[in-house]
Amino acid sequence: MSVPPWLQQRLNAAGGSVPFRTYMDWALHDPDHGAYGAGRLRIGRAGDFVTAPALGPEFAALLAPQLAQWLQQLEATRPLALVETGPGEGELAGQLAQALVTGWPQLAARTELVLVEPNAGMAARQRQRLQHCPLPVRWSSFEQLAAAPVAGVVVAHEVLDALAVERIVSDGAAWRQQRVTLHQGTLRLEPGAPLEPEAAARLQPLGLAAPGAQRPAGWCSELHPGLEPWLAACGAALGRGRLLVIDYALEAWRYYAPSRSEGTLMAYREQRASADPLLEPGAWDLTAHLCIDSLVAAAVASGWQLLGQRRQGEALLALGLAQRLHGLQHARGCDLPGKGSGRVDLADALARREALLRLVDPTALGDFRWLAFQRGEGESEGPAPSLFLQDPAPTAEVAGAEAS
Repeated sequence: MSVPPWLQQRLNAAGGSVPFRTYMDWALHDPDHGAYGAGRLRIGRAGDFVTAPALGPEFAALLAPQLAQWLQQLEATRPLALVETGPGEGELAGQLAQALVTGWPQLAARTELVLVEPNAGMAARQRQRLQHCPLPVRWSSFEQLAAAPVAGVVVAHEVLDALAVERIVSDGAAWRQQRVTLHQGTLRLEPGAPLEPEAAARLQPLGLAAPGAQRPAGWCSELHPGLEPWLAACGAALGRGRLLVIDYALEAWRYYAPSRSEGTLMAYREQRASADPLLEPGAWDLTAHLCIDSLVAAAVASGWQLLGQRRQGEALLALGLAQRLHGLQHARGCDLPGKGSGRVDLADALARREALLRLVDPTALGDFRWLAFQRGEGESEGPAPSLFLQDPAPTAEVAGAEAS
């Protein structure tokens, strides 16, 4: 497949080869040619890939009580900010704003919605969608916010997996940095120079000792050097509050298992997935799972405190998913549980039930990880436990089934 002229020019100017991280950053975030930077990718059922908010309002309705709890813990600070970073099409931001205004109107009256979107193409679509947002809304950057740090909650939903990753590849004896090379008009993935001893030593805590029989020549995976700078910038913007990361993530022992010989990097376009990251640069989404160990280490180094983590299915159950499903079983004309819930007809109830089940499907969205962090001084009585880290109380129907 031909290489687009803009990328040929970039590679030629760089001597014909760049680290994979540089290529991924260009392909995703270049303001004129990147998949996100130019606003080319579309999120939703009819777009390139589907996220939880695109399935309907159920995800936001379940998440809102957790965000409201965290904001209420900061009520002494005014104003408050609900910050979403990498807000995609703006669906989740709009749904959360509506949920707060409906369920917690006094809290909403003290809260503004702040969107951190570095890509102008995506920001333009967000402005269109949120022109009637029920909360005051503004677009900013971490750097701008750092001049006057806000107090509140930052939501990073499927955003850190779009940070450009470094790829390493085994040559059988040492680790090498993978590079993207222009060769006779085509792109190739090729091993570069061996990692410096200091860089190679940083792999050992992740379980990546020197390559050998378990990780022979050609075995490759990803590193996440962008996490610590991102978390530091986020922390500088948030003087006090919480950060919720929701993303595909694996423990290091799973992420770097010998059997995972091609890493986690995937490309997506028009509901199709590919393991080839060199397809039509700038037209495909590129994403890599997070390594939980790397994320937590980077967060601690950036001044964050880990509150806890759960799989999405467990988190949503703790936030009342089972009760909502129970209510939908008697859907015709019923009231759904939870603040601000309204009456639904049968067709709407079935659609919501399908969305809820997809959110907890362990083969798909249900295996997302939720990781909560905090920074700034805690309240005098200490922070209240996060709702999603508590074990859910079973519904009467579930409790009866367990008793039997």
